[in-house]
Amino acid sequence: MDDPLTAEALADYCETQAGLLAGRIERLGEEAEVLLDDADADIAAAREGDATEDALADIEETQALVEAKRARMAAFRDLAARYADLAGGLPADPEAALDRVLALEREHDAPAYFEERETLLETAARGEQARD
Repeated sequence: MDDPLTAEALADYCETQAGLLAGRIERLGEEAEVLLDDADADIAAAREGDATEDALADIEETQALVEAKRARMAAFRDLAARYADLAGGLPADPEAALDRVLALEREHDAPAYFEERETLLETAARGEQARD
């Protein structure tokens, strides 16, 4: 039988989710740094006169990829902060705490941020489907 739901367990869940998102932000940042290094090398080559239209297109594409990663990082950072804030402010009542976590995940499409982990929202939805 599963352990009873507690506000403390939900706070731990929120802290874990925030930590996982922080790890993903770090990886996205590392990926962006690699792309920026590549772009810097392409720009240096362009300045030396080795530029072709393909090289310039590659630079623009790389810059667009970096901007997309930065946007994703900002979205992940926002959700991580929301989980962390929620962890520190959950009501003591487990049902009310669960409702707050589910509302956060629903409002911010949290399942889209966790490819390898099921969110409470997904677990609850699966439970609802099983009851239907």
